[in-house]
Amino acid sequence: MNFDINEKLQRCKDNKPLILSILLLIPVLVFFAQGTQSKEEKKAMKLNTLTPEEERVIVHKGTEKPFSGAYYNLKTEGFYTCKQCDATLYRSTDKFDSGCGWPSFDDEIPNAVKRIPDADGMRTEIRCANCDAHLGHVFTGEKFTAKNTRHCVNSISLNFIPIEKTERAIFASGCFWGTEYYFRKTRGVLQTRVGYTGGHTKNPSYKDVCSGATGHAEAAEVIFDPAKVSYEDLVKLFFETHDPTQVNRQGPDIGEQYRSEIFYLDEKQKETAQKLMDILKTRGYNVATRLTKASTFWKAEDYHQDYYLKKNGTPYCHIYTKRF
Repeated sequence: MNFDINEKLQRCKDNKPLILSILLLIPVLVFFAQGTQSKEEKKAMKLNTLTPEEERVIVHKGTEKPFSGAYYNLKTEGFYTCKQCDATLYRSTDKFDSGCGWPSFDDEIPNAVKRIPDADGMRTEIRCANCDAHLGHVFTGEKFTAKNTRHCVNSISLNFIPIEKTERAIFASGCFWGTEYYFRKTRGVLQTRVGYTGGHTKNPSYKDVCSGATGHAEAAEVIFDPAKVSYEDLVKLFFETHDPTQVNRQGPDIGEQYRSEIFYLDEKQKETAQKLMDILKTRGYNVATRLTKASTFWKAEDYHQDYYLKKNGTPYCHIYTKRF
C-alpha cells in the first residue's frame, strides 16, 4: 500500500510548527482504511449504447477502413473521449498526421489507455483503461514525433468535444492532490490541473506558497463537458469531498493555502455556488468556504500533477461525505 505521511512531513517543514508533525500521524489509520476501501470501490459502469458497426470495432476488436473515419484529418482543438464510456483519452495537442489514414496521437491522458500485446506478439493493442473498449494499436520507433510513439486509433472508437463546448471551474479544498483526485474521476470531466490562485504573487513556486506570504490557495482547475456533468454537480462534489467548516486548514494541513474556496468564472457560477452554500447553512453547517471571483491560475510544478495516479494512492484528508 502506498501512502504519503513521510512526504507530507517534508512539505513546508520550515514553515509549520512542530505540532503539525504530531498531527500528521493521526490520519494513518484513516488512510489505511481508505486504501482498503478504494480497492473494492468500483462504480457501476454506465456504458453508452453502440451501433452494430461501433460494436464490431469497440467490442469485437475490428478495424475501420483507413481514411474513412470522422477524425483522421480533424485539426480542431479539443478532447477525444471513449465512445463507450466517455472517459477522456487524448488531447488534440497530442494529435499528428502520420499519413496512415487513422487518427494518430503521440501521447495519451495519464492512465487513460492500457496496452495489451496481441496473441501473436506482433503488435500491441490499446484499450480504454476505464471500460476496456478497443481503440486500435500503438507503435514505437517510427520517429514521427519527438515522443517516438504512435497511437493508431479508430475514429469510431472516439467522440470529440471541441474546446468551445467545454466549461472551466476552479476549486480549493485543502491539499490540491486530494481535490484533483475526486474531480478527475468524475464522468464528464475532461481535464484537471493543480496550481495556485487567489493571491498576489506572480508565477509562485510551491515553496513560495508554503511560506504563507503569497496569499495563494492550493487549487484544482477543472475542464468539463456541461452536456455530461453540470457545474452544480461539481460544486456538490466539492462540498462532499472535504470539510467546508474548517478555516485555513483541511485535516492535518494547516495554513491559509489550505483554505476552502470556490473561484467563480461568471455570475451564473457564483449564484449556483451561493445557492448550495445557503442550503448547507440551513442544514446546520457553519460553512467557512470563501466565494471569490477567479483570477490568474498558476499551474503547479509537474510532480504535483495527477499525484495520486502517479503514486497509485488515495487522499489522506479528503473523504467523501454525502451532504446533498
